[in-house]
Parts: sequence; structure tokens; C-alpha cells
Amino acid sequence: MRGIGIAVFSLLLAGPVLADKLTVEGDQLIYDTDKGGLASGREIVATDLPVMRRMLKENEGITTLRLNSPGGIVWVGEEMARIVEDYELDTVADGECSSTCVLLFLAGQSRQMTRGSKIGFHQTNWSPASIEGYYNDRREDSGWKTPFDFASWMYQDTQTEVYTNLTTLLKRGVDPAFAIETIGSSDAVWFPSRKELVAAGVLRDAP
Repeated sequence: MRGIGIAVFSLLLAGPVLADKLTVEGDQLIYDTDKGGLASGREIVATDLPVMRRMLKENEGITTLRLNSPGGIVWVGEEMARIVEDYELDTVADGECSSTCVLLFLAGQSRQMTRGSKIGFHQTNWSPASIEGYYNDRREDSGWKTPFDFASWMYQDTQTEVYTNLTTLLKRGVDPAFAIETIGSSDAVWFPSRKELVAAGVLRDAP
């Protein structure tokens, strides 16, 4: 019995950890991945997606998504951005919103940034270890007989990804020259000034 009690108590402690990344305050849904624990991570991850869906369904008065995150899994961010757009939410960067987080931010109707906050852009990257694992896991199903077949596929896929990312920025009303700059450097995250973000259409009132 004591073991069961400890297990239940542990679950009660662990349960809110994921939800703490997503909380509701008035008409705002706050997504702060810095509050994630070991179970959910301090980035945008797949397990956050059903929590976001549930909270938006249970709180019909939400009008704004407030963001603080260094980024995370790209496909999760893309799906979250689709949800933000579908709910016609406003977005606010409050702290840091970089990398994948920017996808969610740009899906907002009105897009604002609190004073002292920052929005960061960088090239996407893929580590050698991850590339090797992806190749080994999928080479048979994908018909890659040699690493060169995989390299050819990856070359095409990278161009498609760059095109998709730039197209998304333009559809969100971002200035084309600024959009090109977001993929200009792979060395570090680029944090444009507030003036640059306003001029480029990243920060805007609702259209």
C-alpha cells in the first residue's frame, strides 16, 4: 500500500509539470517552455500539442497567445501555428521567442513584443548524428541504396524546406528582404531590433 501511495503522489507531482508550460490567465493562453520539467522539456515538443488543443477548447474566451520559448521541434511548431491561425489569436512575445517559436508568433493576427523581449531567427540545422540515424532508419523504405542517394534526396528536401519557410514568412506579411536575412547566417541566432521588426512587418497590429 505504501508503494502505491508513493506512486500516486509521484504522479500528482509530475502531472502538472507539462500543463505548467501552458497556463490560462484571463483571455490569454501563456506558453512558456522555460517552465517545462524533465518530462516535457524546456522546448516546444510533441506532448505540448494536445495540451494546447485541450486548453483552447476548454477556454473559449482566449484571444491571445503569450510566448516565451527558445524553439523546439519544427513540425510541432508548424501544427501549433496552424491552430493559432485557425483560432484567429493575437500573439505576444514576452521574454524570448526564437527559432520554432517564431512560427507560432507569426501566425497571430496582431503580433506584439513586450519591452525588453526579443525575437530570434536562424538557419535550420541538422546534426551529423541525427542525419546518420535518419538515414539508417529510413534507407530501406525510401529506396536509398547508397549514401549518395540519400544526399541527393536531402539536397532536394533542403531546397523545399527553405522555399516553404520563406513562403510562410511572405504569407504572414513579412518584408521579402527581411525574410531573406533570416536565413543569412548559421553561426548564431539573429535578434533584430524592435525598429527592424516593425519595419519588416513582423510586429504589427491586427490587419
